[in-house]
Amino acid sequence: MLFETSDEMGNHRGLGLLPGFVTRFKDSDIRVPHTGWNQLDIAIEHPLLEGIHTGSYAYFNHSYFCTPTNLKDVLSYTEYGAKFCSIIGRDRLYGIQCHPEKSQDIGLQILRNFVEKG
Repeated sequence: MLFETSDEMGNHRGLGLLPGFVTRFKDSDIRVPHTGWNQLDIAIEHPLLEGIHTGSYAYFNHSYFCTPTNLKDVLSYTEYGAKFCSIIGRDRLYGIQCHPEKSQDIGLQILRNFVEKG
């Protein structure tokens, strides 16, 4: 919904709050949905990710990923078949591909940062 378009269940317009699109994993060498623990590769320092370091593990369960047009909006990447944007943010707007509520200490830190610094 945050992006301009998505191909989930057909081509649809989103809210366009962030430039880019959402698409399904298409690599036949990986299992879809992407379910399990993967590492975050922090792209820039940001208050949402304070106390989170590159290599921290978060829990994922998804079949689609975003491809932002403005790479300055990317807060972290994750590798699953290819590198994809796993956390995006601009001003006070955030999108998190992993599930912070299932990501134990890392997820709690992200949620804490959202409440305290967001």
